[in-house]
Amino acid sequence: MKVAVMGAGAVGCYYGAMLARAGHEVVLIGRPSHVEAVRANGLRLETKSFDEQVRLGASTEASAVQGADLVLFCVKSTDSESAAAQIKPHLSPDALVLTLQNGVDNDERVRSVLANEVAAAVVYVATEMAGPGHVKHHGRGELVIAPSRASEQVAQHLVAAGVPTQISDNVRGSLWAKLVLNCAYNALSAVSQLPYGELVKGTGVADVIRDVVAECLAVAKAEGVTIPGDTDAAIRGIAQSMPSQYSSTAQDLARGKLSEIDHLNGLVVRRGEALGVSTPANRVLFVMVKLLEGKQQPR
Repeated sequence: MKVAVMGAGAVGCYYGAMLARAGHEVVLIGRPSHVEAVRANGLRLETKSFDEQVRLGASTEASAVQGADLVLFCVKSTDSESAAAQIKPHLSPDALVLTLQNGVDNDERVRSVLANEVAAAVVYVATEMAGPGHVKHHGRGELVIAPSRASEQVAQHLVAAGVPTQISDNVRGSLWAKLVLNCAYNALSAVSQLPYGELVKGTGVADVIRDVVAECLAVAKAEGVTIPGDTDAAIRGIAQSMPSQYSSTAQDLARGKLSEIDHLNGLVVRRGEALGVSTPANRVLFVMVKLLEGKQQPR
């Protein structure tokens, strides 16, 4: 396949590099400093089992999606519509746009802009950008993707590239399951600037996580969403499987960037208000992160 990664941060770089290692033609679309580093030396993919310089393309221009069979759409949730508009004039008519983002409605928002087929993916991977041209993998890496015309073929290529992938008719439920995990951990990791393994040892943290999760599940039920799997086991498993991982929200705040909290705990608060479900624990976490964001931004 020819693959373009729109929004080449930690998640996009990881999956792009895995596909490039398997022989696919991959171009990363990202920030100038990152693009320059990749062009000069390739992308350093550091995992627990290997540490390689992966050769692939890199560009700062949205037009680099031209000719791609698959677009991994990895921009921040707040940028979904604007980034979709940027790539729209350059997409091949048959290209599949796969949204690898936090939140539960990005595929719908991207679909409102593009004529191309858009499929949602649920991402379970712990990664971080350790510097320009350097992505570090802390654990996991599986994907759950929605059915589409090309999903079967794409899933086969991903599996062959070392990315466990399954196709699910209930991606909406899986996106909500991921949202619950993010709501439980992201803001707490951001406010404390602690990785998950240390975070869960804090006094009262388990009780806060329990309250946040209960609110999320109540909102999901009111939405008519069926969340698959054992939520409690998944919540416990995050700290065990990713003990050294800082949440993406924590990483954003540490770098003085705006986070996606509006599409995590903030979304639960908004949907709760619309559906008559009380969400005080999510509201407190949402407000705390927004206060920290405001403190860092120029006045």
